[in-house]
Amino acid sequence: MNTAQRAARVMARADELASHSALPDGILRAYLTPEQSRVTTIAAAWMREAGLRSWPDAAANVCGRRLVDADDRPALLLGSHLDTVPGAGRYDGILGVLVAIEVADRLRDADLPFALEVVAFGDEEGTRFGTTLLGSRALAGSWNDAWLDLVDADGVTLRDAATTFGIVPEQIGSAARAPGSLVGYLECHIEQGPRLEELDRALGVVTAIAAAERRMISFRGEARHAATPRHLRRDALLGAAEAIVAIERIAREKSCSATVGRIRVEPDAVNVVAGFAEFSLDLRDETASGRDAAWGYIRQELHRIAGDRGLDVDVVSTHVAPEAPMADALRAAVAAGIAATGDATPVELPSVAGHDAMAVADLTGIGMLFVRCAGGISHHADESVREADVAAAIDAFEAAVLHLAQTAV
Repeated sequence: MNTAQRAARVMARADELASHSALPDGILRAYLTPEQSRVTTIAAAWMREAGLRSWPDAAANVCGRRLVDADDRPALLLGSHLDTVPGAGRYDGILGVLVAIEVADRLRDADLPFALEVVAFGDEEGTRFGTTLLGSRALAGSWNDAWLDLVDADGVTLRDAATTFGIVPEQIGSAARAPGSLVGYLECHIEQGPRLEELDRALGVVTAIAAAERRMISFRGEARHAATPRHLRRDALLGAAEAIVAIERIAREKSCSATVGRIRVEPDAVNVVAGFAEFSLDLRDETASGRDAAWGYIRQELHRIAGDRGLDVDVVSTHVAPEAPMADALRAAVAAGIAATGDATPVELPSVAGHDAMAVADLTGIGMLFVRCAGGISHHADESVREADVAAAIDAFEAAVLHLAQTAV
């Protein structure tokens, strides 16, 4: 099978997986659901077709290892995730799993100095239980049993969901790979941004995954009738609105990513001054120091606004992750892989979005290949990739593995 045929198969398989959804008019596959069970069964079958021995691990990730790698040599791990956000596209995560399977198929009998494995993680997005990277954290050895008490929107705990799914909740942490069992991790992923398209390049080398922190910010004032004169109001919603605009300004000035995606107001009535307003902040930068510097300016503005408007302000951190730089050898391998496709000067760019690689970095070195996506659109039904770019990604990913083999990582 030539590369064009493999790319066509990847596109068809992505379409097939997209048909397995909890939504009638969009894509949703969350952790420990019937939809996840169906797609992992399908992915396991594709792994076997590619010459891999496949198995589900204790965290409901599906793994595969070349049949020729019957020994216990450390492995180079290729993969990504199969879960989605609500209303997702069909390539975020999924493309990386499918490309990895194609590369393993091509290299099923290759003489490599390491074993070769593929993984399809069961949870990267955190859609169901609100905590991201559950699958890759389990594999990397950073699973926390306290997560078993996380509750989904229907009041189901992760512990109960795991039991219903057919895995033993208290054994999820046993999915952890032993230190030294991997020589590295490579992930192929759509860019989820417009840079490659702007440069008219199919592929890019990821330099690092951005540091991120999520916070819930709230202002508390006083709920009063709409007839209350302006000078007597302590309007929490106006405080939140001013803060959100200030956050946008600071993000532009500091060249970082700041997103307010959720807001809640009480008492949420048309003729009542809001006494309480709460909103989310997702703040990212290439480095933790840059992220924290931007937060320092935002925090100053929050307190100024609260003082000017007679409000109380409160901030709660809900998620924090440092930057995850790519390992030098794996980054070089990805660059060499892209160069092998005819792009002599591969584009290097950071990833603002988080990925499974950032969790796996706790265990082994990581490398990432980005694939151009139309308009930089992701987490949306309009997510799109070119079949020719998928073909280039398959070739580049295979060449990256071979480069690592030649340099004896």
